[in-house]
Amino acid sequence: MALAARGLGNVWPNPAVGCVVVRDGRIVGRGWTQPGGRPHAESMALQQAGDQARGATAYVSLEPCAHHGQTPPCAEALIAAGIARAVIAAPDPDPRVDGRGAEMLRAAGIAAEMAGPAMARRAAALNAGFLSKINRNRPLVTLKLASTLDGRIATAGGESQWITGAEARARGHLLRAEHDAILIGIGTALADDPELTCRLPGMAAQSPVRVVLDSRLRLPPDSRLARGAVEHPLWLLTGADGEAASFKSRGCKVIPAELNSDGRIDLAAALETLAGRGITRLLVEGGSAVGTAFLAAGLVDNLAWFRAPSLIGGDGLPVFGALGLTVLAHIPRFQRQGIESLGDDVLESYVQRG
Repeated sequence: MALAARGLGNVWPNPAVGCVVVRDGRIVGRGWTQPGGRPHAESMALQQAGDQARGATAYVSLEPCAHHGQTPPCAEALIAAGIARAVIAAPDPDPRVDGRGAEMLRAAGIAAEMAGPAMARRAAALNAGFLSKINRNRPLVTLKLASTLDGRIATAGGESQWITGAEARARGHLLRAEHDAILIGIGTALADDPELTCRLPGMAAQSPVRVVLDSRLRLPPDSRLARGAVEHPLWLLTGADGEAASFKSRGCKVIPAELNSDGRIDLAAALETLAGRGITRLLVEGGSAVGTAFLAAGLVDNLAWFRAPSLIGGDGLPVFGALGLTVLAHIPRFQRQGIESLGDDVLESYVQRG
């Protein structure tokens, strides 16, 4: 599982998989899915194990693939390596696999077994984004928030830098690295002129795809987002035909988006578009209007809420706008998964209750 987690954010559209090859109680090969989704974990582990893979046990965090894509099936590689046993943490629901990987192993005389429900839950949680893309045709959505104790993200005058401290901001950059794409609305893009990259030392290459919801294509072509599109991909979801050429010449992708009756981008349709382009894990980072829209649409799977031990008061800008809720039974509910101390700040992690 730990090896598989190394791939989060940089293996899409593939799942993040880990593999360990064990012979006579000793690890002889380790591997995880490489950037871009290839080579696969099993291939990396078998290459390291070499001849010692024959008669060994392979532990894999997700069912080995059974189809020919840009690489041969991992199930075939395990068979060819001569492993005697395979322990699989979770099945792969991809229609091209969906039990066929395990069947191929068993047909070749390999003892293929599932690791049990507890391990399956851990494996499913690790690849929740990939599973969401397969089962729901949309990426897993994590809404990242940074607020004071009273849920304010800026003063009445709009000042917001910095509510949280350096440790919390560094942890936020790690969140970016663990996601395939990061999304903001055009309001935040115009107000902050952000870069939306991962600025942790040595991790710039793990910056996610930057996505801007820009229904009327108002992003300035000389913005930092647009200027950095050659090095870090920028996707503009828009309903405008407008001045797309100036963005395309900078390397930006201008992607047609479905609009609602109020002229705003339809979020559910936008998520399907992102999934169709391979995105499995999406970090929604700004701002209040976009966060409120995702929450109101029931499209938030996880919350990553950074809280600073400070107060702004009722005249500050709140985390969320109006959700239009009048019945308590209809309010969005989340289950807390953990609390992480980051200097004086904390990160509270939540998952939506099913």
